[in-house]
Formats: sequence, structure tokens, C-alpha cells
Amino acid sequence: MHIHILGICGTFMGGLAALAREAGHRVTGCDAGVYPPMSDQLRALGIELIEGYDADQISLRPDMFVVGNVVSRARLPDGRAKYPLMEAILDAGVPYTSGPQWLSEHVLRGRHVLAVAGTHGKTTTTSMLAWILECAGLQPGFLVGGVPLDFGVSARLGAATRPASGPGPAGAEPLFVIEADEYDTAFFDKRSKFVHYHPRTAILNNLEFDHADIFDDLAAIERQFHHLVRTVPSSGRIVSNALEESLTRVLHQGCWSDVCDFGSAVSDFSAQGEPHAFDVLQRGRNVARLEWSLTGVHNQLNALAAIAAAQHVGVTPAQACAALARFQNVKRRMELRGTVRGIEVFDDFAHHPTAIRTTLDGLRRSTGADRRILAVFEPRSNTMKLGAMKVLLPWSLESADLAFCHTAGLDWDAAAALAPLGVGPGKRAQTAADIDTLVEQVVAAARPGDQVVCMSNGGFGGIHARLLEKLAEQAA
Repeated sequence: MHIHILGICGTFMGGLAALAREAGHRVTGCDAGVYPPMSDQLRALGIELIEGYDADQISLRPDMFVVGNVVSRARLPDGRAKYPLMEAILDAGVPYTSGPQWLSEHVLRGRHVLAVAGTHGKTTTTSMLAWILECAGLQPGFLVGGVPLDFGVSARLGAATRPASGPGPAGAEPLFVIEADEYDTAFFDKRSKFVHYHPRTAILNNLEFDHADIFDDLAAIERQFHHLVRTVPSSGRIVSNALEESLTRVLHQGCWSDVCDFGSAVSDFSAQGEPHAFDVLQRGRNVARLEWSLTGVHNQLNALAAIAAAQHVGVTPAQACAALARFQNVKRRMELRGTVRGIEVFDDFAHHPTAIRTTLDGLRRSTGADRRILAVFEPRSNTMKLGAMKVLLPWSLESADLAFCHTAGLDWDAAAALAPLGVGPGKRAQTAADIDTLVEQVVAAARPGDQVVCMSNGGFGGIHARLLEKLAEQAA
């Protein structure tokens, strides 16, 4: 089959392209801004990339156009279509589908799917679960919204048959672990992506309001999560965070599968000890111990979720903890980018206030009060750009000694939102409309022993390298 992917350079669609190519399909694709590293990765797989969405790509005549959710029927100010290729596809009446639908029909069918859903921690928990299954010899396929350092790639097909049969009616099916996103599928399918995946094992990691550009309120997101619950078979397992009232409401709407909860003292799985070294309890009984390099209560909860999901396919908690003890995390999850003059610069994907808070709190727990934390962030997600979460920013930054906010592209006053911290030179928070000024502010404030955490769900203008370069120049 020849598929042509619209929006191929996105994380999800790029992973789908890699899976399709590995499965033997011919893959071509287009995007606006075809640039490294994704362009290099895709071309290395033999995938032809085309810049832009020109209508003449209809002449490629693929068997199927696979449409990413970046594509819409939007018009430019002069009235022309923003995505001419999509208009040509509709006019010609040729076959098209969404990425999640194509994945469901051509990759996931016939596999035991383990789906990881939640507002936060999806990428990390998906990577943990894939690594646990890999260490257990089960050779899972996976699609992750990042690059797990243990694998070096964001997607692979995995074994065509399960190396060792597991429990349940689908015990012989090969395993596939997928990051299950609640964002909408495509302009023509406004359901969440995850309703296409039909998991037998589903992790509901946490749930709070996000994606203000497509959801009106938390109840709307809870409704989509319940749609996911409806797709899990009675022989399946739902692994749910008992600490989340929103998930309790979701399950109370109706549940037809076994529920294994985690997080609270009376849950099926709980933790006893600090996040970096703790005992795993199953219904109050000590079943394993985990000592690892990750920090933060959020990662402790992520681990419990992965352990509970892995148990559903036959991996014991002790086996799971042995794997997690060697887990290397994911690129852009508290990834140390360099150290200059004793100043460490980290890269992290946190962009929601809760994720910012848990990231900084985890670092504070691991380093104590003796070292300063400098939080450098940009409110780049659609939700943050809309200002829906701006009142939570001071709360999210409580563990930081200093905070630096990049304000480009915002329609709201970041300085006003950060006012409870004190804003301005020499105060706890500073703002900057451009990256150069932001770098100057951070370099001027940083001193040996500081930990600088750069948080964004985008490239952040290459700020990590620029900070390290300026710090090195200052040291010269």
C-alpha cells in the first residue's frame, strides 16, 4: 500500500510513518516546515518528504491519504485554502482517513493494545511500560510521543507473535503499547484519538482541564475518557489513579472491565517511601522494591501505573521494578543538556501548570534546599496561549527560586499573572518578549551550583544551547 501523510512531521504522524514503513508500505508525506531532526529521521527510512500542501500532490495517486489533525478547511485572508491538497482530495473523491483510524486498521488490529491516557505523564509512562515488557522478553511494539532513551526511537512494530503467551483470552496476541492522546482525531472526526485504539489494557493516569482550544470544560474531557472506557472489553483491565476525583467520576458513568487502582493507601497498588526509593505494595502486601534515578511523586505514580498494567499481561511487580531500576527516561524529560561553571541546564517538556509544578517539586525533593532552581518557561500550548491557566502560574513555580517567562505570542499580560511572585530586575520573576533578552536575564542571574530548568512543549528557540554558550563565554 502507498500512503501519503498530510502533516507527517508531527510527533504522532512521524511515528505512524515509521511504523508503516517498517510494515513494508510505501510512505510519502508533506508538511509545512520540513526540517531536522524529524525530516532527517524520516528520510533515513526511505520516506519522500514534500514541503507544503500544494494541490498538485494529488497526482501521486496513493492508495490512501492519511490526514493529520493539523490539517483543516481554514482559509487565508485572501480567501484561498490554507491546505489546497485537502481541497483537491475532497474534490476528487479519493480515499482519505485519519492517522488514528489507519493505525487501528493496519497496525493495532490483532494485537493486545496497552494504551496510556492522562493529562500528564503519558509519554513517560508509555516508555516505562514498553521498557518493562521489553525486559520481560515480550518484544512489544510501541508508539510514543517522544524518544525513550532505552530504545532510541519513538515507534516500532515489535514481534509479530508474542514470544511467551500471557493470561487471558488474548494471551497469544502480540503486544503494542501506545500513548493515548485525548486531542481530537482530525477535522472530520472530532473524537479523541484514543477511541480508535481499542485497548485491552488502559491506563487512566490522571485527568484535569487542558486543551482549552477544543474542550469547553473538564466535563467534556471526562466524557471523552468515558468513551475510551466503553471500548475496553470485559476481559480487559483499566488501571486508574485513585487520587483523581475526575477519574472516579469517569468510572461512575459506567465500567464493564476489571479496575485496578493505584496511588492511595487503600489502592490495589501503592508506594511506601520516597519517590526515588520505595516499596511497591499490592493490597497492602510488599511485592517489590524500586530504587531508580527518577524523582518526583508524579514519576512514582507513573511507575505504579506501569507496574499494574504490565501485571495484566503476565509480568510480576518484581520483574517490572527490576526493569524500571535501569529505566533511562525520555528525551526532554529532565534531560541534562550540559553543565558550565557548575550550572546545570535541563530540558523538560512541561507546559501545563500542574506539570511545571510536579517537575520542579521533583527536582527540589532530590536536591534539597541548598541549590537554587531557575525555572525558564514559555506558555506555548494552545491552552496556555489562551490564558486559561495563567492564574495557576505562581502556584506552579513555588519550588523555583527564580522564574523567567518568554512572553512572545501571548495575548495576556504575563507580568500581571506572575505579580504574586514579584516581577522585575532583581525580583523573583522576570519576563522577556524575545529569546535573546531571556538568555541575558538567566545568565546574569545564574551562579555556580544553580539548576536551570527550561520548560516548553516546543523547541524554545534553541534556548538550551544558547544558555550554555553564553555561560561558557562568561566563564572565559
